Amino acid sequence: MNGSNRSWPEDRLVNKYLLCVSAFAFASSAFAQDADDIMIGPDRPRSDAITVIATGSETLLSRLGQPVTVITADEIQSIQGPDITRVLERVPGLTFTRNGGPGSFTSVRLRGSDAEQVLVLVDGVRVEDVSAPSAGFDFGTLTPGGVERIDVLRGSNSVVWGSAAIGGVIAIQSRELNGVEASAEYGANESWTADAVAGLSTDRAALTLNGGYSRTDGVSAAAAGTEPDGFRQWRVGGKGRVNLTDQLAVVATARYADTRTQIDGFGPPTYLIFGDTPEYQDTRQASGRVGLRYTSDALTLNTGFAISDTKRDYFDPTFGTAPSYGYEGRSERADLTGRLNLPASFTLDFGADSEWTRFSSTFDAEAKANLTSGHALLGWSNGRASLAAGVRVDDHSRFGTAWTFGANGSFELVENLRLRASYGEGFRAPTLYNLLSTYGNAALQPERSKSYDAGLEWGNRNAPLHASATLFRRDSRNLIIFVSCASLNACATRPFGLYDNVGLARAQGVEAELGARPTENLHLQAAYTYLETENRTAGTANFGKYLPRRPTHALTLSSDWTTPLAGLTLGADLRLVGDSFDNASNATRLDGYALTTVRASFPVTERVELYGRVENLFDQAYQTVATYGTWGRSAYIGIRARY
Repeated sequence: MNGSNRSWPEDRLVNKYLLCVSAFAFASSAFAQDADDIMIGPDRPRSDAITVIATGSETLLSRLGQPVTVITADEIQSIQGPDITRVLERVPGLTFTRNGGPGSFTSVRLRGSDAEQVLVLVDGVRVEDVSAPSAGFDFGTLTPGGVERIDVLRGSNSVVWGSAAIGGVIAIQSRELNGVEASAEYGANESWTADAVAGLSTDRAALTLNGGYSRTDGVSAAAAGTEPDGFRQWRVGGKGRVNLTDQLAVVATARYADTRTQIDGFGPPTYLIFGDTPEYQDTRQASGRVGLRYTSDALTLNTGFAISDTKRDYFDPTFGTAPSYGYEGRSERADLTGRLNLPASFTLDFGADSEWTRFSSTFDAEAKANLTSGHALLGWSNGRASLAAGVRVDDHSRFGTAWTFGANGSFELVENLRLRASYGEGFRAPTLYNLLSTYGNAALQPERSKSYDAGLEWGNRNAPLHASATLFRRDSRNLIIFVSCASLNACATRPFGLYDNVGLARAQGVEAELGARPTENLHLQAAYTYLETENRTAGTANFGKYLPRRPTHALTLSSDWTTPLAGLTLGADLRLVGDSFDNASNATRLDGYALTTVRASFPVTERVELYGRVENLFDQAYQTVATYGTWGRSAYIGIRARY
């Protein structure tokens, strides 16, 4: 591809930070790696060396052929603040866009995927908004308060997870705590955030509750506006466990969030210019799961029933206090996953599930669908090499049957150095809105993808030295886009247009991670992505164009240093994002930008900590979506206590 019309940010920007990158690389190269999996006790790996995101059952990261990043609670808390995108941007291959300031609608992409092609799980519950046109998840409604860890798998993995896992999977897990933790912070634009987690945990049972509140006066969602658009949210959640026997446990989780976001739109008198309006959106999200977990040397089983419900209402006070329009979506899901340990170092991961979804809106009568699935993944490992291959079948009540295949492998070339490779297929079922709304097309087929990657990894993220590099490519077809009614001769039934399978796309590039711990008190990290995207839909005006809002370059540099001064910790994050285009025709350019955050925390006592940060230190003007505003320099101070 010709990249002449898309480049790294201005040369002066690169020169400004080149010294930082060079120093980081030089420091990192001086350190060696020890054990492949850091162990706790004689035979148990660290919890963050294990993930369930790849196979559905607990698996060592070192045995996976797929790239997975795990971010734990300590790292999340060190980053500070309610904006979860500042945590996620440490993952290579991940970018985001936001329609305004924090709290506004936020889309997350993996390896150049559409945001709705990323499956998001919260405590094992799929939380996509099935009432939305493409059923994506709004990360503006999610904060890291009460979160124990975030696992991110990059690449198509529909064999295990089914619909939506085209770009990858993001799994968020809340905390199980024995004690109490609470934090509160105040900062720019009259921003307040408070979070609390309290729990009791024993070998026999555990119960943890978490809750929080956030609000801000915000900034104008419209870049040209002057009226600030605020945000507020209160949230509550919890998880529980009762061990009925040494092998059988009852588990349950729940989450509820109520969010109000002020938005801008196209106001009078012309209704053609995007600017200040008094509109706002209320979003209520409820999700939960209850199930059984069985564990033995030969067999593990996890079964349960989950519910996810989202209701969105839009208000314009100009026309009264009642909602102008609204949407409601609900999914109910019964699932079973398990692992059978077979002779000769073989394992069989398997699962089955059935999901019932429904949606309605002010303009659309209630519509329903059912998706029933089953999968099997056969694996083998001898400690040095690991292989796995699997198949999945999905049967949808509206479009029929879809088969998905995948395989991956990992091989230790020398001590601590592993070669990884994977092939994965993905699919995304058309949403009920795509199929049956005012703009629906009942003949739609699922979006499909084929994903390939290969790379080398040295060590792991918790070792004195960690480095990885991965090449990837994903080809997608049957992409669902909105088209004119004339293109399908459907103007008699869909005069305003409709959805159709007309899209082909490719995304390919390189991901790299580098981490170093030169001393016990200093940790340095880097995550870089080079991404090429292309619209490959022949015969269309946008054939050969870059996909919108996918920057070619994205780099995050982070450092954390615990100083000799009474435990004072200093940290800094630098996020460099290259140029991109805002629209499919590549007519509107989004300039690249560099955002710098500096952080500090100080332990007042063993249980109380003061912290603070300055985001966008150099007051960079930037946009992730054209015509939408972003925050300038912002400072925050907070306190955290643990008991």
